[in-house]
Amino acid sequence: MRHSKEQIYKVTHAFLTQTGSDEYEAHLVADHMLNANLRGHDSHGIGMITMYTDYLKRGQLHPNTPPTLVKDKGSILQFQGNLGYGQRAGYEATAQAIARAKENGICMYTIANCCHLGRIGTYGEQAAAAGMISVHFVNVQNFGTLVAPYCGSEARFGTNPFCLAMPKTDKYGSFILDFATSIVAMGKTRVAHLAGKHFDEPVMLDTAGHPTTDPSVMWQEPRGALMAFAKHKGSGLCWACELMAGILSGGGTIEPSRPRDGSIVNNMTAFVIDPAALTNLEWMRREIDAMNDYVKSSPAPDPVNHPVLMPGEPERIRTADRSAKGVEISEGEWRAIVKTCLDAGVDPSVLE
Repeated sequence: MRHSKEQIYKVTHAFLTQTGSDEYEAHLVADHMLNANLRGHDSHGIGMITMYTDYLKRGQLHPNTPPTLVKDKGSILQFQGNLGYGQRAGYEATAQAIARAKENGICMYTIANCCHLGRIGTYGEQAAAAGMISVHFVNVQNFGTLVAPYCGSEARFGTNPFCLAMPKTDKYGSFILDFATSIVAMGKTRVAHLAGKHFDEPVMLDTAGHPTTDPSVMWQEPRGALMAFAKHKGSGLCWACELMAGILSGGGTIEPSRPRDGSIVNNMTAFVIDPAALTNLEWMRREIDAMNDYVKSSPAPDPVNHPVLMPGEPERIRTADRSAKGVEISEGEWRAIVKTCLDAGVDPSVLE
């Protein structure tokens, strides 16, 4: 089933306004989720409302709650997310960090205790659009551990995303390196599970610690564990995100004394850098173009199906395709979305 970007935005916006968000917040969050779908990251798109509705009912997500600036020390900003929508906290905190980096050349900012930041690449795109470079470390609390350390069989981490972004040039789009430190995000197992599909390769461990392609192991009790990418390297970066985001933000890590109430609470430690404070921008753009040309000139054995693409390029290709053709959402997931909206009191005509 394909759904237009207009329909996805309309349905998401209607759910948000019906469950307590004002127009400003509903637009910001709906736009963030729509763009996750358009970029091919359906794990962070409209399907998340089926989880958000449970958080709202349990008081784990607070609509219309902006982030609070709790520390301002020049090039350091610290924000408290207050369990508001993370998409709002991330956008507003990043906007302030960009402004501060333009003044000082760099800004390190942290966000503690917001409900699900969504797709972290969104904040990298926000910084890159302002001509900035940004680096982001994120950890996950409260939801319960999901990712096993290398050589371990039980989960000890969240999916702990990492992102690095650089601005576009005249020739190339923004460099947006954004990924969960697990092979797949938890939301991708939800999408596959609801669609009745298996992954092409093992990306999870079952409860006995055996690699598996079956996403259902993540949606039953006892739960399995996601595998970190690249063995010890991905596991190490996942660990680094845990420490950087959890400790420097003040929000804490996922160590076992933390609550496990089933909601997604995120902390982020990030850096926004104004490249103009360090180098000549024209030279920088020429150097980026030259390096991108060089990397993409590597001969691809299958250039039609698997060309050499820079980080951020697959998302731009998918956005163009999905904007024109619509976003494919499985019948199982769409049924869950419709039920969530109807239960929330959304006008049925909005769902047509």
